[in-house]
Amino acid sequence: MKRIPSWITYTVLRLLVFAVPLAILLLVGVVWWLAVIAAALIGLCLSYIFLSRPRNAVSSDLYAVRHRDKPVRSEDDDVEDAAVDGTSADSTDAHRSNSGGSAA
Repeated sequence: MKRIPSWITYTVLRLLVFAVPLAILLLVGVVWWLAVIAAALIGLCLSYIFLSRPRNAVSSDLYAVRHRDKPVRSEDDDVEDAAVDGTSADSTDAHRSNSGGSAA
């Protein structure tokens, strides 16, 4: 079974930490806009206190992606490089034939 990426886990937990207090506040009968503000503040505090491990995992993954030794090459990169090289080679040949023809 594949491991769930840490950013998905962290995002789902953050949404739950916001949605659960919001639902409770709305069920109690708090005005919706006040419930949203209070749920956001409660979610911020709870996620800061209880979600430090998933937050550190996400930041470590982001750091690892940004500081790779070699960039990851894909097939699409090779196709784009070949297209750019082919286009620049064709335009260079056309430019040489135009300038060579006018000079003679």
